[in-house]
Amino acid sequence: MNDILLKLVSVRRELELSRDILQTIIPGLSLEIREGEFLSITGPSGSGKSTLLYIMGGLDKPTFGEVWLDGDNITEKSEKEMTVIRNEKIGFIYQFHFLLPEFTALENVSMPMMINGKRTKKEIRERAAMLLDIVGLVDRADYRPSQLSGGQQQRVAIARALSNEPKIILGDEPTGNLDSKSGKMVYALFERLNRELNQTVIFVTHDEEFARRAKRRIHLVDGKIESDTVIQQG
Repeated sequence: MNDILLKLVSVRRELELSRDILQTIIPGLSLEIREGEFLSITGPSGSGKSTLLYIMGGLDKPTFGEVWLDGDNITEKSEKEMTVIRNEKIGFIYQFHFLLPEFTALENVSMPMMINGKRTKKEIRERAAMLLDIVGLVDRADYRPSQLSGGQQQRVAIARALSNEPKIILGDEPTGNLDSKSGKMVYALFERLNRELNQTVIFVTHDEEFARRAKRRIHLVDGKIESDTVIQQG
């Protein structure tokens, strides 16, 4: 059995709307995710999906409760400490790719490794090229984002998210801005990364078809887990 990679313990998230009014986004949620899981998070709009994902990745902090990542309690970490943890252990993929327009695909993929500072320039360049090859875009290494289609830009963003060999990939509606064909390519890529590299992948989606392609599905309603289902792959 794979080790527990991510653990949420009695996580509650409240939003202070005014001095006297609190809105509860997540009333109290506990969850364990093991290494190598491929998990989708679904639920109606406003059910707390993105909030949960951001808490998992340390971009948002719970009002109460604990978040453990790779055996480390990240709940009380400072923003400076979390920046290092996110760079080294978490790969984020958003609905919008957030590539830097003035840099090439290769340079965009290289950026987290340059910030990390643990590889030589040669190693960074070689790894960035290898990751672009994995996502099928090695022939577009010198293209800038404006020269790439939406689907290609998102695949560059996936390569960038993988650059520091993260423990976990978190996707927030990663195909929400793509046409159907490009979306299917992105999800096929997630499946391949999970299958071949045992990459842990968690993504939020409204897309029913893609939610069913995950190996496990958590459905949220009003910030609570309504169902937690292991999906039989046929």
